[in-house]
Amino acid sequence: MADVAPRIVVAGSANMDLVGIAARLPLPGETVLGDDFMMTPGGKGANQAIAAARAGGSCTFLGAIGSDAFGVTVKARLNASGVDTSNMRTSYGSSGVAVIMVDHAGENSIMVSPGANSTFAGLSAAETTVIAEGDVLLCQQEIPVETVLAASRAAREGGTRTILNAAPARHLPPELLAVVDLLVVNESEAEAITGSAEPRMAELLALVPRVVLTLSGKGSWYADRDGADERIPAFEVDVVDTTAAGDAFTGALAVAWGEGRDMIDAIRWANAAGAACVRKVGASNALPSRADIDAIYARG
Repeated sequence: MADVAPRIVVAGSANMDLVGIAARLPLPGETVLGDDFMMTPGGKGANQAIAAARAGGSCTFLGAIGSDAFGVTVKARLNASGVDTSNMRTSYGSSGVAVIMVDHAGENSIMVSPGANSTFAGLSAAETTVIAEGDVLLCQQEIPVETVLAASRAAREGGTRTILNAAPARHLPPELLAVVDLLVVNESEAEAITGSAEPRMAELLALVPRVVLTLSGKGSWYADRDGADERIPAFEVDVVDTTAAGDAFTGALAVAWGEGRDMIDAIRWANAAGAACVRKVGASNALPSRADIDAIYARG
């Protein structure tokens, strides 16, 4: 592994998460009495930036917050977690907001209002330079796809490796897939990309050179065009809340790949990050430290 912390650049969303906890999730049209509530900074981009920083990466976040109190709080959480926000934009108006319901089994239901995230359009010269100077660029799909494409192209031109976490599930333009080095998806996202109800790794590898398919409690499946094809089991822990598990996984994976770990080992370490995350309620506040990840990873 590298002696210097890998430079991770995250281009993505930042939200304030409004989290309600109840015995079960409500059905359509139903009201359920909850037993707890919290507000915590989140958004897939901000979560993955914090996850990468806590996992040991030198992380820079590119994105947009609103001019409201939520934006101030989100930026403060990023800074407190060691994320460089010097290039983050502030847009007049509301920040992104996610309304999250969590049941006692740890399952959740999420509605996201993009707010300022929808204004993160195009890239400045400074943002392009930040990406080109990174080791790994990490993107998701809660910002305009045009910005994801511009960031991925800047990474390709600068020699920076790109991870696309294609969440939430939506159409991916071919020109974006052409500049992605590693695609991270769950089963529903894989279905949205391929149109196949069952995950077919060959279909994904026809689009990108490397794929990690996350399988929730079953672990992860990795394959690439060089012939690798391996299932990496999950670590067993007591699940409290699965809200940011995928973000913990992806942020840690970016760090491990940036450190030069073998991909299978990198995914196993990222699985440990996801397992460490689900033991706590919330999003950014539940993302694990490197020590937490290593403790679970050491179980073998």
